[in-house]
Amino acid sequence: MKVRPPLLLRWMFPGTTWRIPEKEKRVYITFDDGPIPEVTPRVVEMLNKYGAKATFFCVGDNVRKHPEVYSMLINNGMATGNHTYSHLKAWQSSKSEYFSDIKKGKHYIGGNLYRPPHGQLYPWYIGFLKRNFSKVVMWDLLSQDWKNDLSADDIYKNVIRNVRSGSIIVFHDSLKAWPRLETALPLTLEFLKREGYSMEIIQ
Repeated sequence: MKVRPPLLLRWMFPGTTWRIPEKEKRVYITFDDGPIPEVTPRVVEMLNKYGAKATFFCVGDNVRKHPEVYSMLINNGMATGNHTYSHLKAWQSSKSEYFSDIKKGKHYIGGNLYRPPHGQLYPWYIGFLKRNFSKVVMWDLLSQDWKNDLSADDIYKNVIRNVRSGSIIVFHDSLKAWPRLETALPLTLEFLKREGYSMEIIQ
């Protein structure tokens, strides 16, 4: 999987947000698949240390199980978005099942943003999503932190070699990603701060 989304993919989904054009040095860090008590609080601690804000695309069932962790995100000035209730893949589920799972997620997840799990989407789903959310957020830069065959240094280099103003960067606050994220995230935050980037939430 490429770090940057192919132009054809972006062309197929014109109603979605892949990057937020900025004149200033501003980037948008995002985290998928949480919140979980083992990882999310440690991620927030790192963000706070570097004066960074981020947007967390939450799985509804995780919010149901860990409401205190979700509240911690809100109380620390982070933004949240819907990542379905059960991390459902669009290509492996029916339209009605997928839409129902998204709606169920809305009962637990605040905010008006949506990101599809695994980036899986059909162009004909966009109308439904735009009626229910202000933005369908994709990405400009994948850290690939979930890949077991990559090192923390690989993750860090994926970001610093490809970041640009307006980048939407994807990380994961998950147990799978944590062995690499634990080292790669503070290095990335330090680099972005040193290079003069502000790290903001998506609105």
